[in-house]
Amino acid sequence: MKQIEVSIMGQSYLLGCPDGGEERLRQAVTQVDREMCAIRDSGKLKARERIAVLAALNLAYLLTDRPPAPAATQASAEGAAPPGAGLPPPEYIDNLIQRLDHALDNDGHLI
Repeated sequence: MKQIEVSIMGQSYLLGCPDGGEERLRQAVTQVDREMCAIRDSGKLKARERIAVLAALNLAYLLTDRPPAPAATQASAEGAAPPGAGLPPPEYIDNLIQRLDHALDNDGHLI
């Protein structure tokens, strides 16, 4: 297993990666970074952990809403998506933020 260094929202991470999976991992990191930066830039959240949880929820939502794509066409279809493309509507994001704030209200920790 190989290790690669990546940056998400300006923070460096050293991630384990199976041989031959570097490009897929870098694509995933780009998606997570784009999602987290979009949430941060909206100005509604400042805490990195809340941004990460909301980004994970948004990405999971997108995955459950998308029909499975054949492996050959998936890479070409995802290549040139503009930042923020495919995000849920702002009302959905606001609702998630409220639910997240409520869940974290007691001690600031999700788990």
